[in-house]
Amino acid sequence: MPVYEYYCDKCQREVTFTLTISEHDKGRITCPKCGGKALRPLLSTFVSQTSRKS
Repeated sequence: MPVYEYYCDKCQREVTFTLTISEHDKGRITCPKCGGKALRPLLSTFVSQTSRKS
């Protein structure tokens, strides 16, 4: 499952969620610390595995 990182404007903390793509697309994410809905997505790294050799 993908990991999504957000910044909460209300409590000024970074929060991390492990969600399915369908859960993420519903957009009902709230901060687990303060319950705020003002979450901004953060850019993060990712890994992609391919069948080709580099």
